Amino acid sequence: MSPVIGVILMVAITVILAAVIGTFVLGLGDQLGDTAPQASFTIDGNNTTDINVTKTGGQSIEGSDLTVSVDGERGGEFGTGPWESGEQRSANVTTMPSGEAVVRIIHNPSGNAIYEETYDFS
Repeated sequence: MSPVIGVILMVAITVILAAVIGTFVLGLGDQLGDTAPQASFTIDGNNTTDINVTKTGGQSIEGSDLTVSVDGERGGEFGTGPWESGEQRSANVTTMPSGEAVVRIIHNPSGNAIYEETYDFS
C-alpha cells in the first residue's frame, strides 16, 4: 500500500512543478503582477501650479496610486481616498508648460500610463 501512495505523491509533485515552470516559461507569470485599472479622464484646466482632472468613467481608483506627468516630467498625486467617476481632483505640476504638452496619468503600482492627452496650456 505505501509504494502506491509514494508513486501518487511523486506524480502529483511532478505535475505541480511542471505547471509552475510552464507558466513562467510561457510568459504567463508576468501577467500575475499589478495591472493598471481601466478609467477615463478629462483635463478641465490648469492654473499656475495645478492641473484639474475629472474622472469620467471606469472603476474606482485610489487617488494616491496615480501621478500626473507633463511631457515626461512627473508631478504630484491626486490626493488620497477612492476617486469616483464625476469627481474632480488636482495634481501639482513642478513646471507648467506654455504651449501644447503631453499629459499622462500614471498608475504607480503597475507603472503604466492609464490616460494620455495632448493638452494646450496656453
